[in-house]
Formats: sequence, C-alpha cells, structure tokens
Amino acid sequence: MARRILVTGGSGFIGSNFIDEVIRRGEDSVLNLDLVPPPEREHWYMFQRADLLDKVSLIRAVQDFEPTHVVHLAGRTDMYGSTADDYPGNHVGTANLLVALQECHDLERVVFTSSQFVVGPGAPPRDAFDYRPHTPYGRSKVLSEQAVWRAPLTATWTIIRPTNIWGPKHPRYPQEFWRVLRQGRYVHPGGYKVRRCYGYVGNVVHQVMSILEAERDKVDRKVFYVGDEPIEIIEWTNAFSRALTGKSVRTVPRAVMRALALAGDALVICGAKPPLYSSRFHSMTQDYLTPMGPTFEVLGMPPISMEQGVRSTVEWLRQQDSFWGVPGSIL
Repeated sequence: MARRILVTGGSGFIGSNFIDEVIRRGEDSVLNLDLVPPPEREHWYMFQRADLLDKVSLIRAVQDFEPTHVVHLAGRTDMYGSTADDYPGNHVGTANLLVALQECHDLERVVFTSSQFVVGPGAPPRDAFDYRPHTPYGRSKVLSEQAVWRAPLTATWTIIRPTNIWGPKHPRYPQEFWRVLRQGRYVHPGGYKVRRCYGYVGNVVHQVMSILEAERDKVDRKVFYVGDEPIEIIEWTNAFSRALTGKSVRTVPRAVMRALALAGDALVICGAKPPLYSSRFHSMTQDYLTPMGPTFEVLGMPPISMEQGVRSTVEWLRQQDSFWGVPGSIL
C-alpha cells in the first residue's frame, strides 16, 4: 500500500537525496514542507512552502496532507549561533510539528532528525539521555529531542543522530573543502591519526528507509546514530584528494597548523573566511567517535562503500560549474 510521506526540510541536503530515493522507487506520495523551493525541478510538484515556527499554518498543512509517515529533517545546522535561542527552528519547530502530528489519525511512523552534536567529542554517551552538547547548535538539538520524548505521540517514532554526512548536494563542502583540495591548498596535520564517524548520504537515506520499514519493536522510541563505520580522517581526505588531483594530501607539523589556525582567527575577526581557523583545527586533530554498533545491528551494514560514495560525489561535482570556477569547465 502506498505511503503518504511528509518530509520537512526536503529541499535540503539529506532531504533532497531522500526524495530522490522515494521518486526512484515510485511507490509513495510525498509532500515537502520547506522554507525554500527544492533545487531540482522534478521535485517542485511536491513542494509546499511552510515555516515550522508558524504553528497554525503548519498544523493546517500537515492535516491537509494526512501523512502516514513523516521524516522530519528541517532545521538550522550552521555553527554561527551564540545560544540555543538562535536556533528556534530546531526545538520550537519540532515542538510545533509534534502538536500537528497529534491530530493525524493515519500516522504510523515518524523519524525525527537530531545530531551527533548532542554529545560532544570524548567518551561515548552512556545512554540516550547522556547529553553533553559542546555547541549552541547541539544544545538546540537536545531541546528538540527532549520535546519528542515528552510528546504524547502514539505512532512509532525514532530519533536519528547524523554524524558527519557528505555526498552529492552538500551545501558547504564543495566550496569549503573539496575545492580547496582540488586547488592543492589543503594541508593535513601530522602526528597521530584522528578517527571520526562520517556518513555517505546515500547510506543515511538507506538507514532512514530501513527505519520506516523495520519491525516496530526494533525502532520504536529508539535513538540511532546514522552514518558509516569510524574512519581515520586522513583516509577519507586522501580518497577525495586522489579522485580530484591524483595524489595524496600534504601533511605538516601540528605546531605549524596551530599557528596558521591562529592567523585564521585574526582574519575571521576582520570578516574574512580563511580555510583554517582554531575551531576547524581542533576538528581536524580531535577524535570524535559515535556508537554505530546498535545502528548496524538493527539496520544492517551500510550498502555503499566509501570508494563508491567518493566516485558518485565526484561525478556530481563534475556537473557543478560553480565548483570549477569557470562555466562549463570539467575535470
């Protein structure tokens, strides 16, 4: 039986990839509620502008569609906020959506998107409620999760915490990372190898679909980190560097990188956007591991390898004129 899938934030990175998969399957109807229209023309017919902070309009849009399944992806994801109050679309928007969903009588499944940032780097969480956010964005996602746990929702629901997700349609990596790699301007800190959890977006879409289709008792009121197995940052970086330039990245002593980061901090204060500054340096030199085992146990191993994901992403980058800086240029 065809499902009526409501996607919030379906014009964004993960959302548009998810809708691509729904279209590919050709079995379900979709409504994308977002503030901005999708970049793909083939997605336009399922788009409806909606602001999660406008509770009355949101309730009307949700009830008119009467979804059987919901994938809640909408929210602000940058790190520029000073407090959680700078991210009302995350926790207030989630609270408003929860109110709207309580009147959906055919509702069967809901996936709420949180973030790995509800627990910062360091020891892995002891349980789903061991919150240790290290950013205002992470704090806003803690508030979002708490709203879900408090809500009297009778449908099966699941919270997902995406790790560092990458792949086609990423909003920042083409200019902030992959372009720097292609131009040969990226250098990697030497010393011990740092491990992190990344996730190819195609695998995350697969995991969300698996949650929507899994046996209820395996996913109801559960929290899953979504993404791939932990990997050394240098391995992931070199996979892209070789695909884009044919060679591995250069490494430099950490002391040099730290000095460059401090210089970058001064440029940030002046309004510039340098490729390296202290917060990015810390990200490059600090392990950040998340417990992926429970995810793989319930949802299976990710079907797409890193190598396959890199190839798909580079093929997408070939089609982005803005990435190359010259209209119509190719690799």
